[in-house]
Amino acid sequence: MSWAPIATIADDVNAGRVKAIDLVEQALAAIEEHKDYQAIISTLADAARSQAKSIDEKVANGVNAGRLAGVPFIAKDNLLVMGVEATAASNILKGFVPPYQSTVINRLEAEGAICVAKANQDAFGHGASTENSDFFVTKNPHDKTRVPGGSSGGPAAAVVLEMAPFAIGTDTGGSIRQPASYVGCVGLRPTYGLTSRSGVVAMASSTDTIGPLAMTVEDLAYVFDVYAGKDELDSTTIGRDPAGYQLPAAAYQLPTARIGVIKEWMGEGLDDDVRESVEKAIADFKAAGAVVEEVSIPSLPLSLAVYYILIPAEVSSNLARHDGQRYQFSEQSGKDLFESYTLSRAKGFGREAKRRIMIGTYVLSSGYYDAYYKQAQTVRTKLINEFNDVLERYDFLIGPVAPNAAFKIGENADDPLKMYLVDMMTVAPALVGVPAISLPITPSSQTSMPIGLQVIAAQRRDRELLEFAAAAEEVVSHG
Repeated sequence: MSWAPIATIADDVNAGRVKAIDLVEQALAAIEEHKDYQAIISTLADAARSQAKSIDEKVANGVNAGRLAGVPFIAKDNLLVMGVEATAASNILKGFVPPYQSTVINRLEAEGAICVAKANQDAFGHGASTENSDFFVTKNPHDKTRVPGGSSGGPAAAVVLEMAPFAIGTDTGGSIRQPASYVGCVGLRPTYGLTSRSGVVAMASSTDTIGPLAMTVEDLAYVFDVYAGKDELDSTTIGRDPAGYQLPAAAYQLPTARIGVIKEWMGEGLDDDVRESVEKAIADFKAAGAVVEEVSIPSLPLSLAVYYILIPAEVSSNLARHDGQRYQFSEQSGKDLFESYTLSRAKGFGREAKRRIMIGTYVLSSGYYDAYYKQAQTVRTKLINEFNDVLERYDFLIGPVAPNAAFKIGENADDPLKMYLVDMMTVAPALVGVPAISLPITPSSQTSMPIGLQVIAAQRRDRELLEFAAAAEEVVSHG
């Protein structure tokens, strides 16, 4: 059974027309039905049922249970939920049960949302396919032989499989937008700092963001409005738009939009079927009356190299805390403290985590810091300036989310460089800190797999981005 719009679900629960416990049972049944897709790491059945009964009791006593009353959702496994194992799909954290939970989860639950499961991901967020999960590979809902993208592949697949009306993921360099493109849902990367990172297992602190995945922009905006904004537990957070992020009744007027098509993303390296789908969307915008012009961001071809210098540097720092002493996994055979460190990390971390630790440690080391890390930060600043310049002249920028549609499981597993190239269109907005969204457009003419259009706005213009995306959702071709 398909889910109703999220606002409708909450209204029905608060009015007593629908029971929260029935919604939880619907979600749990869908999780069980589609367990062969391996989207879920753990199910919170008992806790979810208990929360649902409490919400139903509130409603029966005439108390409003919140804007998300009874709405089930799924959290990526790197978001802490109190009393529930949080592994970030890594062996080194297996068995870790946090004594507190993330601000995002707190705010969702305060409005009546119910977390029913924790979803699979690439371990610590290191990957673009969920093949780097230490547990199992999630399958694409449209083709079990293909990946769902990553690192938020589990949450994205869960939404499309209707396990819940929405999911919460994290986006460091594309980890919400790319899986949303691969499975055919909507995924938002907000402006950096607009969502609290408190209670989220860190990957790269300067680009980590927390965003929703849903089947419609309306649902996505409704959820985002609940948890966006400043948090005293995260000093990097910024204030929310005073108008909020819930979409107004009036649709955005596309003829007023000035749209820039990013030239560097439409050339070499882009698969023909993706180019075809993006060009159809461009034609749809023009037919709707929008001004659509090609724009150039000269430093964009350097963004992937910059990302894979800066982010491993932050990864190596953040993963240093996992030393076999303070968190779950600890190899007991070490003869001394140093050997305990090395053996615990050797056995606890997966291959990709080790690769990024080694790269990050190298670029931060004496003699290489100036040659790599400092140079990359200089180019990052240049990218920020170039994006700011273009976004002063255009309301939105568009282009592909990824250079291809979902690839076969195992196709890129033994070629790290080829896997990293999947991120070539998503890392720049992350480095710059601007909001971006993935919208489903015409599926691949070759494989019929979903393809996403990436829409980017200037910093703090998340509300305008959501309004535009809702209007675009109505006019772009879906096949």
